[in-house]
Amino acid sequence: MISTARVPADKPVRIAFSLDNAADDTPAEDAIPLVFPELEQQLQPLPPCHDSMESMQVYKQHCQIAEEYREVKKEIALLEERKKELIAKLDQAEKEKLDAAQLAREFEALTEENRTLKLAQSQCVEQLEKLRIQYQKRQGSS
Repeated sequence: MISTARVPADKPVRIAFSLDNAADDTPAEDAIPLVFPELEQQLQPLPPCHDSMESMQVYKQHCQIAEEYREVKKEIALLEERKKELIAKLDQAEKEKLDAAQLAREFEALTEENRTLKLAQSQCVEQLEKLRIQYQKRQGSS
């Protein structure tokens, strides 16, 4: 449906329309410029009506909110990156903790094995000494 209205000749007229199913993806030459290119289209501040002080204020507020939104998104991205770093550090610390526990178990086992071997060695030394004494006794009695 087309509506018509009488507009004084000295007032600028702005006509806008959209074709939802348009196949042409090229932007129109008079399309609204993106003030914040990283923002989604529906979040972009619309240009104000320069004749209305209220419109100018709303536009300034919208720009401030868009800037705050951009800063928050930036901070979120930085915090997510920091979170990934901390998770990686935590994983590494847990791995090192498990490695340290494994090394402690190995140390205990080797310490026990060392103690057992030292005991066996001292027993062998005692037995060898007894055998030498017996051998010397046999040599002396022959």
